[in-house]
Amino acid sequence: MTINILFIGDIIGQPGLNIVQLYLPSLKKKYNADVIIVNGENAADGKGCTEKEAKFLFDLGVNVITGGNHTWDKPQSQDYLKKDPRALRPFNYPKGTHGNGYYIFDSSMGKVAVLNLQGRSYMSPIDCPFRGAEFVLAKLKQETKVIIVDMHAEATAEKIALAYFLDGKVSAVIGTHTHVQTSDERIFPNGTGFITDCGMTGPYDSVIGMKTDAAINRFLYQTPQKYQTAVDNVHLTGLFLKVDSSTGKTIEIERIFMPEFEKKK
Repeated sequence: MTINILFIGDIIGQPGLNIVQLYLPSLKKKYNADVIIVNGENAADGKGCTEKEAKFLFDLGVNVITGGNHTWDKPQSQDYLKKDPRALRPFNYPKGTHGNGYYIFDSSMGKVAVLNLQGRSYMSPIDCPFRGAEFVLAKLKQETKVIIVDMHAEATAEKIALAYFLDGKVSAVIGTHTHVQTSDERIFPNGTGFITDCGMTGPYDSVIGMKTDAAINRFLYQTPQKYQTAVDNVHLTGLFLKVDSSTGKTIEIERIFMPEFEKKK
């Protein structure tokens, strides 16, 4: 028996939410998705995910929302994490941090565990994602062999290293955070699906989701600039996985980017 899993990359503000609303019904039908996971840490106007955005996504049929370093940018996001176990923050934040680092979704085809981790290279010096994963996997494997990891990290090397570290122990390691989709989707030797970065679901006439003028000025003047979510040229990125539920191994993997960029004549 297999489980079909759809993962949608970092959703940026209202433009990202709108395109998920537009395309998710057809994607769910095309891939016969049993489980839908999204990274929503930027869903609230580019910073965090409050109850409002989470409800919008859950009402569309999303089953689990993962997070990252921007999960904490709005106080309302932190309040929401206390209430809904389906909305995650990275597991390897220090003990006592609000929210959950994993969730086990009971789909019609079997249980699927979703584990959220965050890297440390060029990011906050939180607990080790490698040791954190090692610790929690023993518990998750008592429930299911199908385990999806969202590795929210800056360094590509850290994401790839984690995938090798967990190869054969989890179904997939899906990289998020850098907002630029990579074309290295593959299945590792022991059955773990992988992509370095799933990409950004949001406006591409931007600097990774931010209006270009503010982003350019930040680099020109090396001073803080007001973050403003861009709005134009919106695309959805994602990953489809077919997983063998008896072994937890990925047997099919497909990268999603839609609509395609227009070719200039």
